[in-house]
Amino acid sequence: MGVSKAAMIRKVWWRRVQLFLVGALVIVLLQSCHALPWQPSQTSSKEATSTCRNVRHALGESCIPQHPQRIITMDQDSLEMLVALGLNPIATTTANRVGNKLPILQDKISTIVDLGKEGQPNFEKIVQLKPDLIVGLFVNPQVYSLLSKVAPTISVEYSHTDWKKTLHQVAEIFGQPSKADELLSAYQQRLEVVRSQLAQKFGTLKITAMRFYTDAHLTQFLNQNSFTISVLDELKTISIPEIQQQQRQVPNSDWGYVNISVECIDWLEADAMFLALDPGAESSLEKFSSNPLWQTLNVVQRNQVYIVDSSYWIFGNILSANAILDDLLKHLSDENSK
Repeated sequence: MGVSKAAMIRKVWWRRVQLFLVGALVIVLLQSCHALPWQPSQTSSKEATSTCRNVRHALGESCIPQHPQRIITMDQDSLEMLVALGLNPIATTTANRVGNKLPILQDKISTIVDLGKEGQPNFEKIVQLKPDLIVGLFVNPQVYSLLSKVAPTISVEYSHTDWKKTLHQVAEIFGQPSKADELLSAYQQRLEVVRSQLAQKFGTLKITAMRFYTDAHLTQFLNQNSFTISVLDELKTISIPEIQQQQRQVPNSDWGYVNISVECIDWLEADAMFLALDPGAESSLEKFSSNPLWQTLNVVQRNQVYIVDSSYWIFGNILSANAILDDLLKHLSDENSK
């Protein structure tokens, strides 16, 4: 009995030692995190104010560096806006389904670290990179709480049809409102040129824009609540077919897409059709377009169906809008068009 009791005492003692060591390790790690350069705990309140400025955003208020050098973005659209503003984030996430925007960013950005999928970032890698600012659209509150312990974090609200306002908000955060004005002014001038070119060639056009997924059994056309159609609408000479304007995925909703089956394929009839494919979505397109009803569409018979990149045809901002205009000119300027 005495030996059993002694063994039990040693076991309890060792358990307490283990708990102490674990607790000590946690304290060390927390102190290590709080020692990151951006943390104001190492300086007085007055000193912190001089090196950062308070910015209000969707999830509260953050004190961000005056001149951040190690910015991380939590989504491709934030990355696009920052690159457009002349900034150079060091890391970003990849899109869950749509293509990545590197094709339209590669001449404006150097190498960038991949943090994993949007909504599921690699937190260990984020900590290792020691960012001085983290920016994202619609950052989950729980994720925001974790990210804020690593670096000041900004959550920006986004509207598909009011993307210019979002660009202005981000530009204000970085103290570059004039840069946003410059980008949008150049974009407006380009819109007028493209509008004139297309109007002279076609007059007006009805265009269908569709999306094909890789791993979801969904096929959609985009409506006027989407980023894509908001860009096309600005050309004024281009619009989606009337029947598409009348459809809603959910009554009175502002969703930018409507699911469609082959039974309603006549809704897709237009002067031209643009198919935005997610990476690997070729099989989804093949299944849909192999239906005999697909061949009944005049736009298909005239061979005026064009495949485009979903990375900038589904969600985006100023650089994506310009890339859409590039595609319109590239495909619709063909002598065989219409």
